[in-house]
Amino acid sequence: MTAPSVGSIGGIDLTDAQFRRVGELVGRISGIQLPPGKESLVRSRLAKRLRALGLASVTEYLEIVEREPSRAELAEMVDVLTTNKTSFFREVDHFRLLESTVLPALGGKGAPIRIWSAGCSSGEEPYTVAMVARETLGAAASRVRILATDISARVLARAREGLYDADMLEDVPPALRRTHFEPVANATDRLRVAPATRDLVQFARLNLMGDWPMKGPFDVILCRNVMIYFDKPTQERLVSRYASLLAPGGYLFVGHSESLSGLRHELAYVQPATYRKGR
Repeated sequence: MTAPSVGSIGGIDLTDAQFRRVGELVGRISGIQLPPGKESLVRSRLAKRLRALGLASVTEYLEIVEREPSRAELAEMVDVLTTNKTSFFREVDHFRLLESTVLPALGGKGAPIRIWSAGCSSGEEPYTVAMVARETLGAAASRVRILATDISARVLARAREGLYDADMLEDVPPALRRTHFEPVANATDRLRVAPATRDLVQFARLNLMGDWPMKGPFDVILCRNVMIYFDKPTQERLVSRYASLLAPGGYLFVGHSESLSGLRHELAYVQPATYRKGR
């Protein structure tokens, strides 16, 4: 009798037991939850990985993942299964607050301005912050340092390139597009983030479940549409760690589908998806 299957794609079957095992492995490494309802995502993304490796079954693949001494394929699986949806100026209220309130106040202090984009995906979020900083602060934007981290080496490679299809810039106002992007030779449908904007951002690979080598304080931390993939205890631990790295009066931005309501934390509510550390 064969194991119950949650379906197949491209001739690749994924049993209920295999789906649960994949979820256990991903959760152990990254903290990301793969609850029921994510079967289609797991099937489609694993199918691509199996084809790339020339494997015929999930059974073969999991044997490699679990037995490989270097654990490189386990890291690759986490990478493949990480959801990386993002866009420029996504959830624009945060960037309006940066422009109207946060950056002008920080700019007047004359000190370095440190911002962390946690779960930066392919770079749209930190580059948006960099654009807003340059537009708001002018020459003082040279004091801005944006750390952008993600667990996925694949999306970080794309982010570092700073190359985007023109249709991905639909939410970037035309004036900002002209200032902060430049054409790419022999690619009329692609644009690259301009050096002055790109230079404000430093990318690094980081697993939020592991050690954090960077030191605070940060003036702003963005962890948007990341915590929805974690369970409540993990969310509380993350928020506590973020709070410990925030400067007094520093801001934490979360996704609009996320809320700290129901979580134990020390931050004050400012507006939807925006919290602030006490002074």
